[in-house]
Amino acid sequence: MNLSSLKPASGSVKERKRVGRGAGSGLGGTSARGHKGAQSRSGYSRKRGFEGGQMPLQRRVPKFGFKNINRVEYKAINLDVIQALFEKTNASVIDIGLLRNNGLIGKKDLVKILNRGDINAAVEVQANGFSASAIEAIEKAGGKAIKV
Repeated sequence: MNLSSLKPASGSVKERKRVGRGAGSGLGGTSARGHKGAQSRSGYSRKRGFEGGQMPLQRRVPKFGFKNINRVEYKAINLDVIQALFEKTNASVIDIGLLRNNGLIGKKDLVKILNRGDINAAVEVQANGFSASAIEAIEKAGGKAIKV
């Protein structure tokens, strides 16, 4: 084998379609574009979502509701997770950094502590938000709930 004997696999290279080169070529006249209509004209480009004049899906489907751009989204952390984290790390202060380091929240997440499960460790919990029942449960266990 040498460079002069290399060639592409058979059937992998197609010839370019030469349109508009006379009636004898079979692709003269309308240049394989059919008769009239937008697609036969030069400069035609189909709009995204265009369905040939049929009412497009985007307009057929009913719309409802709205997205509140001022909504503040919290990542919920429950008391049983706080208890498990305390048992794992034995930290007296559980803050957002500790939650992030243990993979419980993302980099930009805001944290809200909710009252699922129970806590019996006297820990100081720092978060962006607390439910009233979670604050009560943390303080009953001898800890503190601090909003950051």
